[in-house]
Amino acid sequence: MSLGGKLCSFAAGVLFGTAGIKILSSKDAKKVYTHTTAAVLRAKDSVMQTVDTVKENCEDIYAEAKQINAERELKEAEEIIGEAASEEAPAEA
Repeated sequence: MSLGGKLCSFAAGVLFGTAGIKILSSKDAKKVYTHTTAAVLRAKDSVMQTVDTVKENCEDIYAEAKQINAERELKEAEEIIGEAASEEAPAEA
């Protein structure tokens, strides 16, 4: 079930469980529940923005880590090639 569906189910349970049908039909109660639901939706949006930011940062970190490892492997390969070339070079007399 999606967060919206769970939120609706929760809100419905709260509505029916707190005061009954008479109170639920009043304009004041409806206003309270509407404002509460609006606050929950704002909080959800804020959390989702934070999740998106963290996800983007993780993707950046992962890409940079891969780049660091690729550069390190290249440097190690160049060192091995350099060592092999110096071993094969003829000795000067």
